[in-house]
Amino acid sequence: MNLSQKCQYAIRAILELAKHYGQGPVAISQIAANQAIPQRFLENILNELRPTGLIQSRRGIQGGYLLARDPAAISVGEIIRLVEGPLDPVKCIGDRNGPCCPLKDNCSLFHLWTRAKEAIEDVYDNASFRDLVEEESKVDRSTVLDYCI
Repeated sequence: MNLSQKCQYAIRAILELAKHYGQGPVAISQIAANQAIPQRFLENILNELRPTGLIQSRRGIQGGYLLARDPAAISVGEIIRLVEGPLDPVKCIGDRNGPCCPLKDNCSLFHLWTRAKEAIEDVYDNASFRDLVEEESKVDRSTVLDYCI
């Protein structure tokens, strides 16, 4: 399963907002710069996420975007589903009664794909944005280089 660039940008944008949770709005230019996301693309992504109740926007000089919920209560899986849809590795898993496969009633691969879906969901659904912020803070501290000669 490959995540689209749009989905990766959405996850990175939410991560940036999670890093500033409780500190007020974050300017879209700051989100774009810190996460290497083209600002015009980011505007579209955030405008699509706003109606979901996940983020809020504030206008004006001190405006920007902020999370509407605690980062601990937002999983990566939730963002992926909002942007990409279900985490099904194949269409038949999500719509077993649909016309997607002539072998739908006798498919020996169905259980394999179901287990793959469950494993992916487990990883993404158990990764909260608070966890990612904490992980990033560990990475940042461990990558400090000392150039003493």
